[in-house]
Amino acid sequence: MRIIKKITSGILIIIIGLLHTQFAFSPDGFQKQMLQFSKSYFFIVSDGMEELPAAVGHTNFENFAAFWFLYFGIFLIPLGLLVHSIEKQKQVLPHYFTVGYIVIVLLGCYMVPNSGITIFMLPHAVYMLITNSIKAKKRSTTKVA
Repeated sequence: MRIIKKITSGILIIIIGLLHTQFAFSPDGFQKQMLQFSKSYFFIVSDGMEELPAAVGHTNFENFAAFWFLYFGIFLIPLGLLVHSIEKQKQVLPHYFTVGYIVIVLLGCYMVPNSGITIFMLPHAVYMLITNSIKAKKRSTTKVA
């Protein structure tokens, strides 16, 4: 039980980012695409504007998905570090951050409903919004009193 209390929202975001990044390189994930990307040192991952407009047979959707899966995973790691450092200092995350986070997660749930963003990140975003609102209210009533 003690370990669970030490896991902050920031740590959860870092874990999700690490799992995303790990899956991008795994044989069951996008390893084939990552090996292809590595040939150009991850500099050229698509044909760019030549793949537009997006259409079957014209756009490499596997490369597109692999890039965004990896990119999102890498993005979550420093975001989690930032959130963790704020929480570690016993500070409250800004309300606009938690609202923005839940809006982004809801957009992801709408776009890809049968995915980890719905299963893992949506409950986490709701939890983070509620707990930060409670912490903010406690702080405001403590400062007034």
